[in-house]
Amino acid sequence: MALQLWETVKDSIAVYTGLSPGTFFTGLALGLAVYYLLSSLFGSSDRQYERTRASAEEMQPLPPPVQLGEITEEELRAYDGNDATKPLLMAIKGQIYDVSQSRMFYGPGGPYALFAGKDASRALAKMSFEDKDLTGDISGLGPFELDALQDWEYKFMSKYVKVGTIKNTVPVTDGPSHGEPVEATEAHADKPTENDVSEDAADVDKE
Repeated sequence: MALQLWETVKDSIAVYTGLSPGTFFTGLALGLAVYYLLSSLFGSSDRQYERTRASAEEMQPLPPPVQLGEITEEELRAYDGNDATKPLLMAIKGQIYDVSQSRMFYGPGGPYALFAGKDASRALAKMSFEDKDLTGDISGLGPFELDALQDWEYKFMSKYVKVGTIKNTVPVTDGPSHGEPVEATEAHADKPTENDVSEDAADVDKE
């Protein structure tokens, strides 16, 4: 069966190409060899070009940090790395740092990406990745947790540029009150006291 098939193939090659089977298969082998050679040359060039371009993009210098001043926590969320045109920011104890140079850690897909765009003081102190700890509230932390947070703060201060602070939105209740209490005090000052009334009465009796 195989011999008959081979004879049929040889006859077909001779009929359709006018070549002997040996010449036909030799030409076919040479054609395939040339094809793979050209593919490897141009394919490797394309891959090399892609690698070179990717490396060049990674080596592009980062823009200088931009000082933001005082911003709210809501405004800080816009700098979580999802917008490539904005710097990557993170805050510790209300101090905002530009961590763009460590985008592989704090950027999207990084191991600490959930800290970006937030004041993650509590989470860093506890080494927690829970949403409830992604806050700047450090009340109730133990001494070891506060020491860990201090180490993080020293690291950020030495490695990254501080670009702003988080605006304190908690209303201040200390200090003297204004408005009606002041007016009441003034009114109280104008009102005669019992001692003043007694002294006036004594003067009248003497007269």
